[in-house]
Amino acid sequence: MSAATDVLIVGGGLSGSLTAWRLAAARPELKLLLLERGYTLGGDHTWSFHDTDIPAGERQRLEPLITAVWPSHEVRFPGSARVLAGRYSSITSDRLHAVISGALGDRVRFGCELASVGRDSATLASGDSIRARIVIDARGGSVPLPVPCGWQTFLGQELILERDHNLSRPILMDATGAQDGGFRFVYVLPFGARRVLVEDTLYADAPEIDTADRRARIARYAQAQRWLVQRVSREERGALPIPLSGGIAAFWPDHTIRIGVGAGLFHPTTGYSLPDAVAAASLLSEMPLTSASVVHAELRSMAAQLWRRRAFFRLLNRLLFVAAEPHARVNVLEQFYRRPEPLIARFYAAQLGWFDRVRLLAGRPPVPLRKAFAQLGSMHS
Repeated sequence: MSAATDVLIVGGGLSGSLTAWRLAAARPELKLLLLERGYTLGGDHTWSFHDTDIPAGERQRLEPLITAVWPSHEVRFPGSARVLAGRYSSITSDRLHAVISGALGDRVRFGCELASVGRDSATLASGDSIRARIVIDARGGSVPLPVPCGWQTFLGQELILERDHNLSRPILMDATGAQDGGFRFVYVLPFGARRVLVEDTLYADAPEIDTADRRARIARYAQAQRWLVQRVSREERGALPIPLSGGIAAFWPDHTIRIGVGAGLFHPTTGYSLPDAVAAASLLSEMPLTSASVVHAELRSMAAQLWRRRAFFRLLNRLLFVAAEPHARVNVLEQFYRRPEPLIARFYAAQLGWFDRVRLLAGRPPVPLRKAFAQLGSMHS
């Protein structure tokens, strides 16, 4: 059996869903179809961003998806703590699914197990084939990364508490706990007076997650805060790639059109992909979408330009993962958060200027000098 459409998007994660949603709104004349292996869009995740991470106009477009907004956030380290200004917002997969699946209607199909994805078609495990003028592979989270990476691994639980937690803002990093296994911190989002997401996060050398250990750490953290947990309402986990070196060509080995993590479109040091997903959706919404080769060339060019501009971030990753001892990685981040707030904002937006880079490397590095200089010698990787 074969059906045809104009644009076929394979994968209903963050990037695939945002692109389908944007195209449906901007290009209603297109025959569009989004295929998702599961039965909800976005899986079970939370995506957060600072206002300065994306253009103001793009943030306005995301408004229907935003679950919570806070005017400030904080970080905590063994030797310091700091509150930072700047609006911080979160999108939950529940909200993303409700809004985007409602907008797409029958243009999204769930329970689609893929056998193969080609240049102009996708074949389901059932044997059905769907042809399209433009096929976009958005399955980034399910493919191995083709470059050397460290990992930001996490397990989060949304807790419903017996009493108010009394938090007024998110805690992006609470790194005051034991630093075993790498740079470890707790990420806290207070969604309501008695509803809070707590993630145990580890910058580690491997992507594996010990689920039982992470759950126990979250329970101990809640106990330390004197929170009485009524129940765990949901759980999420993941491993975000933190590339150390390599080139963008590894992500684009053929003529497949890609978006998302599988296209190399994510922040090199945080692993966050939302700003790049928004940018890719915007680019696609402004293109004619009549030629697969043109679309491939434009998206690959975008990914290549961003990869080149972000070489400095991969250097920072090597300082963190290669030059610093695992237990001492917290010192690198604590030093970073002593920098001026505008510099920190530009870091998260991946918009560092040359003076920002000098300031980040100036002074005595919290890593052995010999190892630091060894990584500086490979700065353009």
